[in-house]
Amino acid sequence: MLYFFKKRRDHSLDLKQRIFKKESLARYIDKDNRLAKTLGAGDLIALGIGAVIGTGIFILPGTVAALHSGPSIILSFVVAAIICSTAAMCYAEFSSALPIAGSAYSFGNIVFGEIIGWFLGWALILEYMLAVAAVSTGWAAYFNSFISGFGLKIPKAVSGSFDPAHGTYVNIVAILIVLFISFILSRGVKTSVRINNIIVVVKIAIIFLFLLVGMFYVKPANWHPFFPFGYGGVLKGASLVFFAYLGFDVVSATAAEVKNPRKNMPIGIIGTLLICTVLYILVSIVLTGMTSYTKLNVADPVSFALQLVHLNWIAGIISIGALAGMFTMMVTMIYSSSRLIYSIGRDGLLPKFLGEVNAEHHTPNKSMAFVTIIISFMGGFVSLTQLTNLVNIGTLIAFTFVSIGIIPLRKRKDIPNNGFKVPFYPFLPIVSTLLCILMLSQLSKETWIASIIWFAIGMVIYFTYGIKHSQITKNN
Repeated sequence: MLYFFKKRRDHSLDLKQRIFKKESLARYIDKDNRLAKTLGAGDLIALGIGAVIGTGIFILPGTVAALHSGPSIILSFVVAAIICSTAAMCYAEFSSALPIAGSAYSFGNIVFGEIIGWFLGWALILEYMLAVAAVSTGWAAYFNSFISGFGLKIPKAVSGSFDPAHGTYVNIVAILIVLFISFILSRGVKTSVRINNIIVVVKIAIIFLFLLVGMFYVKPANWHPFFPFGYGGVLKGASLVFFAYLGFDVVSATAAEVKNPRKNMPIGIIGTLLICTVLYILVSIVLTGMTSYTKLNVADPVSFALQLVHLNWIAGIISIGALAGMFTMMVTMIYSSSRLIYSIGRDGLLPKFLGEVNAEHHTPNKSMAFVTIIISFMGGFVSLTQLTNLVNIGTLIAFTFVSIGIIPLRKRKDIPNNGFKVPFYPFLPIVSTLLCILMLSQLSKETWIASIIWFAIGMVIYFTYGIKHSQITKNN
């Protein structure tokens, strides 16, 4: 009997040691050298802005101001940016010290062990793919509205998710835009990043057009009272607009394809957050100055404000800005999804072919094809209305582990970091961790239940497939 219990205890210890075994940075760097290093700091900032600034910049400042913050929405964006900046600095240090593909998934494998890495990778799959699928349906809706102005119309049967009772079977536009972006990305990073950079410039130009024209219609009286909901309204607004900043973390997924990552990765991550914060604040100032915050609880507050001052032609241009915003977001997220799946395939936790790199373009085309099929199916056939909150929980879980992970990272003498380091260590990483947990506590019970189901599926895949095919025991 004693022998039986001793054998079970030894087996449990062996399993615990196995699943918490840490990956080798040297192996990751060796594998990722197959990817072309073509990205500079400017490319990273453009990718980051492409992910963070979407249609939200034309909606959130108005709706949150109307319901929760009033003109003090300006301060809500500042508070949310400060909260996000703590996590951003942690990502910057990780990306500087570990210039590898896979973002939080790979970071977790190295500092926490394989099972935590898998858990974070599974969370990121949820974030990246679901986000793109949801945005693809939004892009399709904006596109359909845009072409209707020219007398064109997509047949109803192919204009929405599978819902025969309402006459829709597939959202063909959502599928086609995902396929188009994936085709561009498969041609090579340099080409796709150049296209993304151009569209990001167009998007920012449209935002500045609104700012430059709208400032002439600002009435300071509209900023009074500045705190109609009290100081609590600022914090409530911050908790809501916090999610507008999510997306800067995808920059870290590019680390293996960046020139001089120790210098450029921190510039890309922190630069993205700074520029996006300035844009959100400026739009909030002008929007709440153009009209009373009480009138902004509408689906398109920026267009609504422009129509109030008879600037309908700019309101039309804003719709192009929304399309551009969603397009660049999808480019960045599909790119990051393919690098994440490549990283997991590289490690054997998903089929090994997903970790292969195309010899001609130096891109992981098989992982790109995989994510394209999954995202196209979800965007084309599945109603995503009730699932988009899962994007937030996947992101915040990754933020939490990356933040607290700075502490074990600093203790690793085998991982020297001569680049960016989080200031006020260990205070700031701990504060960042607590803030992320606070944000997680604000999510709904339904979101938590759905995420528990998702992670349970992930653990089944890990223990039935991943642990048996993992490269970690073959290379360590």
